[in-house]
Amino acid sequence: MARIPREIIDQVRNSVDISDVIGQYVQLKRAGKNFTGLCPFHEEQTPSFSVNAEKQFYHCFGCGRSGNVFQFLMDYKHISFVEAVQEVAKLGGTTLPSSYTADSTPQQTSPVDREQGQLLDLHDKAAQLYHHILLNTPAGEPARRYLQKRGMSRDLIEKFGIGFAPVQRILAPYCAQQKLDYQLMRKSGLFTEDRDGKLQDRFVERVMFPIRNAQGKVIAFSGRLLNTAQTDLPKYLNSPETPIFNKRRTLFNLDLAKKAARDDGRLYLFEGFMDVISAFGAGVENGIASMGTSFTSEQVQIINRTTKQLDICYDGDSAGQNAIDRAISLVQDHQNGRLNVQVVQLPAGVDPDEYVQQNGAAKFREYVHDQEETTTDFYLRFLRNGRNLNNQQELMAYLDAVLKEIARLDTPLAQDMYLSKLADEFKLDKAALQGQLRQFQGELHLQPTQPAQSYQEQAAIAYAPPAQPTTVKIDRTELAEQILLRYMLHDPNVWSHVRAQDHFHFIHEKYESLYMVASSYFSEYGDYTTARFLDYLAAYPDLRTTLSQVEQLTVNPDVDMQVIDDCLRTLTQQTPLQDQIEQVRAQLKEASTLNNTELATQLTVNLIKLLKKQQQYKAEETK
Repeated sequence: MARIPREIIDQVRNSVDISDVIGQYVQLKRAGKNFTGLCPFHEEQTPSFSVNAEKQFYHCFGCGRSGNVFQFLMDYKHISFVEAVQEVAKLGGTTLPSSYTADSTPQQTSPVDREQGQLLDLHDKAAQLYHHILLNTPAGEPARRYLQKRGMSRDLIEKFGIGFAPVQRILAPYCAQQKLDYQLMRKSGLFTEDRDGKLQDRFVERVMFPIRNAQGKVIAFSGRLLNTAQTDLPKYLNSPETPIFNKRRTLFNLDLAKKAARDDGRLYLFEGFMDVISAFGAGVENGIASMGTSFTSEQVQIINRTTKQLDICYDGDSAGQNAIDRAISLVQDHQNGRLNVQVVQLPAGVDPDEYVQQNGAAKFREYVHDQEETTTDFYLRFLRNGRNLNNQQELMAYLDAVLKEIARLDTPLAQDMYLSKLADEFKLDKAALQGQLRQFQGELHLQPTQPAQSYQEQAAIAYAPPAQPTTVKIDRTELAEQILLRYMLHDPNVWSHVRAQDHFHFIHEKYESLYMVASSYFSEYGDYTTARFLDYLAAYPDLRTTLSQVEQLTVNPDVDMQVIDDCLRTLTQQTPLQDQIEQVRAQLKEASTLNNTELATQLTVNLIKLLKKQQQYKAEETK
């Protein structure tokens, strides 16, 4: 199969601006020559994720993730190198010949990528097997009747790939027949292991709902018990977390919902899978659900990158209302002012699936579009629960709680409207309510709001400028190594000058390793670009981080050979001392092996002197 030529990879990479691509997934703000935002690879409150548009790479000062545009898409979407190249080619309008297939990588696929690909393939095979059993075998008949009773059409079953795991355990024998690796099966989460190490199907007599990632690939399952008379078993059983499945970062149906959300301008957040599927069948295709656990901050960040509006449509019972409260609080804490949250209030005791069954698809579509309310309206109603508002003390507690919510509103007009509503209902002085509101605004660190701003203006001030990343103090030797590498990579004359030094090497292993790989790179490609070298380092994630640290270094663009020689002198002064220490350590080890106590004692004294000298030298460097 064809291998993508380096010149085509360069052409594809150069056809886009990395900040434009990453900006589709991360809310970026310009900071000088760079862009900053909240890192998509770990949870944080203060932006530490930096995108260098000039050199076309990104680096997170918090978690250390770094790379070019291909690496970002590979890490963010869990796709292969070729899939990333294909996606960037589409964005940049570059035609990529179809002969370049999924094995066309510039380096060998890493073990992690290979394992993830195998796990995805295993889940795809399992989904096809369960789906076939449901639709085409006598064993699937009870599950077909159950789904039909729930109002699920064959088209809907096929759309979601729903299947059935029968009483007979069929997946483990199937995988054995396919000669799949035992360790891979263990890691998949599709099996349990008995005391003898034998693997058995995890899912038995369950209707199987495939869980897909944002790219539509099956990464896990949720199984609904068909025979609920077995009271000792959980009604729903989800896959455990695996290398391809993280519950906190997964939203059910996101792959299909995000397409509909582009047209409708919103996502609907439901509590369960059946709610999402019933809503989809009723024509509300932009529904998602969390993974049987509490709504998470990671899921908020994913939603925040997908749409501008989230409508929460949970059950109408007390538990559902409490869950709406928690979801609203989570969104307020973990989104940057971009996401507008609304609530769809269902009748008491009814969930979305039941509403569709009782009232039909058309009524459900009409209801969710017409019954939206603001989060403030929700709290005006929700906070009354359990309170006797005829009691003055409880009324004051209610008003305090409501005013705290009104204080969050971003326009004076909206605040004034709700203050008027409270004043009219409870026959209160509006000015007194305004005074109490100002107090809560101060407690929430909110200034009185300015007139309404456009979305673009809100995005521009979504968060304060990022705090400067914590500076790790390094000694003079390491700084010299970084400066030297920075100039060597970008200036062929400096590279040649350093290479001409007798017995030259870097002190720290990470810089020496980067130097050795760079030597191979220059032998193969000649000229240097940061983005291309990051491609070359695809199999060396630690060295990508080291390179990002070197590239972030601010140096004078005009090369001063005196600076280069000073760096070399710093390293050559340190090298003999380190060599002596290693030599004495080797001699000491040999003396100890030979039980030569007298020599070992003398060598120990020598080693202590050398280490003290090295300690003193480093202390002077950091002054």
